[in-house]
Amino acid sequence: MPNTRPDFDVIVIGGGMVGATCALALAGRGLNLAVIEAQEPPRSWSQGAIDGRVSALNRASQRLFERLELWESIRELGVNPYQAMHVWDALSGGQIHFDSQALGEPDLGYIVENRVVQRVLWEQLENAEAVTLLCPAGIVGLETDSSGAQLMLTDGRTLTTRLVIGADGRDSLVRTLADIETETVEYAQRAIVAQVRPTDWHRDTAWQRFLPTGPLALLPLADGRCSLVWSADDDRARELLALDDAAFSAALTEASELRLGTLTLDSPRTAIALRRQHATTYIRPALALIGDAAHAIHPLAGQGVNLGFMDAAELAAAILLAHRHGRALGGRWTLRRYERARRHVNAQMLQMMDGFKRLFGNTEPLIVRARGLGLNLVDHLEPVKRLMMQSAFSGQFSATSRQRSASQQRLFSDHFDS
Repeated sequence: MPNTRPDFDVIVIGGGMVGATCALALAGRGLNLAVIEAQEPPRSWSQGAIDGRVSALNRASQRLFERLELWESIRELGVNPYQAMHVWDALSGGQIHFDSQALGEPDLGYIVENRVVQRVLWEQLENAEAVTLLCPAGIVGLETDSSGAQLMLTDGRTLTTRLVIGADGRDSLVRTLADIETETVEYAQRAIVAQVRPTDWHRDTAWQRFLPTGPLALLPLADGRCSLVWSADDDRARELLALDDAAFSAALTEASELRLGTLTLDSPRTAIALRRQHATTYIRPALALIGDAAHAIHPLAGQGVNLGFMDAAELAAAILLAHRHGRALGGRWTLRRYERARRHVNAQMLQMMDGFKRLFGNTEPLIVRARGLGLNLVDHLEPVKRLMMQSAFSGQFSATSRQRSASQQRLFSDHFDS
């Protein structure tokens, strides 16, 4: 790269929820930033319309947005807390119920439409200090070395930067251009996503039934509807997608065992091919990957976006620390600090969700019986159940992740409260 001063200190490629969060965590801290995004998020929508894409935000993500002074704006546009989660197995009959009261908390998390989060983030970026939004825009080329990075944009421009952050999704062009490989397992499943209207109140509870062909999840929305995420093996998914709305609603109602009464499809259906994917490295000189660009996970526990937000927070913390001490933003010290904090934690979660997917997809009679007994046993062991709830609630699944979270919080306190 040329030795002249770069156009930007940091360029974030991908202005979705995770990329925009990372940019905002860096904004106003003496850095010159740019965000490259192909399409702006919607700014308005008709009353009663629900985004087909929702996220279940845990407490760690909520606290990050509170630190960034965004949570109240997100709440005003609409969130729905869920107080409980009920999980049951179609083959064994085993079940387990989690309730926020057991933790002494008002809820276990929030169901939030993705467009709500994206709108709040984007509006804050538009007003942030020293942030340039390049939209619509994209890249066609990328070169990096120890001194920085050079980007070739689709409109023919060339930009230079000290650090590129790839937040451009699981099919990341940044990752491809950086020649970073992935460890990938195709699940041969699709997640069918839609909104449904139950005849019975959802009770602010997240419902999940494990079927032999994949898990079915119903997430409670504020207006009484539920967001559906039905993961099914490819053959079953094709059958379900071929049904008309009435037949699909009938199949869904049967699959849910009428836990919420009759379920009626209330939106178009979309389907997403599922896979487990993990980048072999998150970093190159002057480059870091975050969110789905670094890892893709099965949606059965709704942890994907929460992992991405923690990536964004940890990378921002490492960059701010480097900036404070005069270290290279895209140097090995900065980027290794981020990768050490996140890669192992993310790998643990990917493996855990992969294990759950395989366990509950197994139809061997002894396995079915064992998992049913296990679910029922844990449901009656309150200390174990509280520990499981606390881990999911906080997004901290190991002693290492708890240590990292505490370190991150101290660093953010230093920067955000100053």
